Amino acid sequence: MNRRDFLKSSVVGAGALALPGMALVSCGGGDKLVPLKAEGEYYLPTLPDKAADGRELKVGLVGCGGRGSGAIQDMLSAANGITVVALGDVFEDRLSGTKKMLAEKYNQVVADGNCFIGFDAYKQVIDAGVDVVLLCTPPAFRPEQFKYATEKSVHSFLEKPVAVDSEGFRSVVATARQATAKGLSVVTGTQRHHQRPYLASLQKIMEGTIGEIRGGNVYWNQNQLWYRTKQQGWSDMEWMIRDWVNWTWLSGDEIIEQHVHNIDVFMWMTGLKPLKATGVGSRQRRVTGDGYDNFSIDFEFENGIHLHSMCRQIDGCSNYVGEIINGTKGVWYNNGDEPYITDLAGNEIWRYDKAGAEVEFAQMNPYVLEHVNLVNCIRSNTPLNQAEECANSTMAGIMGRDAAYTGATVSWEEASAKTHGFMPELVMADMDMTRFSVPVPGTGK
Repeated sequence: MNRRDFLKSSVVGAGALALPGMALVSCGGGDKLVPLKAEGEYYLPTLPDKAADGRELKVGLVGCGGRGSGAIQDMLSAANGITVVALGDVFEDRLSGTKKMLAEKYNQVVADGNCFIGFDAYKQVIDAGVDVVLLCTPPAFRPEQFKYATEKSVHSFLEKPVAVDSEGFRSVVATARQATAKGLSVVTGTQRHHQRPYLASLQKIMEGTIGEIRGGNVYWNQNQLWYRTKQQGWSDMEWMIRDWVNWTWLSGDEIIEQHVHNIDVFMWMTGLKPLKATGVGSRQRRVTGDGYDNFSIDFEFENGIHLHSMCRQIDGCSNYVGEIINGTKGVWYNNGDEPYITDLAGNEIWRYDKAGAEVEFAQMNPYVLEHVNLVNCIRSNTPLNQAEECANSTMAGIMGRDAAYTGATVSWEEASAKTHGFMPELVMADMDMTRFSVPVPGTGK
């Protein structure tokens, strides 16, 4: 007899003996939940389908590629009273494509004088009188751009990840604290923090449904991402930026650029930070760049808790994206829109009510909802700052990457204190490409 059938039979039998109003409880008394955090000690945003109306917000976009053009559309879908006043990119074709899309699809006409090209275009966008800037360039540029926006007292949306090396991590943490001191709102592109199934899961975990955290597994295994082969007339620098996800100095490698989402979920839902990392990785079939296409990392947290992190971008392999968190009372599973919790015997005890949520809410897209929350926080003058939290998740990815690249066990203190940055000289020209080599563990290279 399984546990569910046993409990059902027990309730039927006990019903004849129960007095009116008497509560039926388990004989063991072990079902009482002990919250990990009290309500109010963790952040659950209020997420209406659209931001409340309020003062007009002037918005600038830096980085007009696929993610940037998507982010500005998400912002326009999230709220009324949004005016796009400035655009910036290093490539004219990228900027003109986004400019045309905004005019034709949203009747948002950006003046030619507020369209800027070049590595310093972010300064011109931020200086164009914007209230909010969306920073959606390759992540290598995020720390400096965020720093400038904060110096100018501009609210920011930072696409994830927020850095590619420890220098960038330290810069973002310092800037995040300055933004808090100024009362600025900063939302990051770790959109699971604004995804309704994840927020419901966070609440159940904080309520103690799975008990104390004992470990977990996180995965992002998929086919190879896009790449660009070098075209005639492109300099080395132009090629690398157009092919940015495949170059470590620009993207941080896949464990940071993409898999940061899953690592972030574990750190966010548990409130834990890794102490050290040991791992492996390799380059099997990636076509361009200098990064790996698979990582497997063992993160050790305080109290002996371990997280297994795995990511892969190789065609023809089994694919899976999701997270598992183990507790002393149960296990939380997520592999889509309906996360669920089982007890230790494998019986399902909670599942996200997707159908019910879709009746209650029209807007389920977390890419839109993160901008709903950003606009609401700005208009209500209740600042939200996610930059340091995202920086910590990014740093965990950096630590795992460095462990795989070197073959060494890497501590948080060691990884976060490194002074070596990845940024080359920013000139649209050919370069000494021998400096961009694939790391070989155990060799010191």
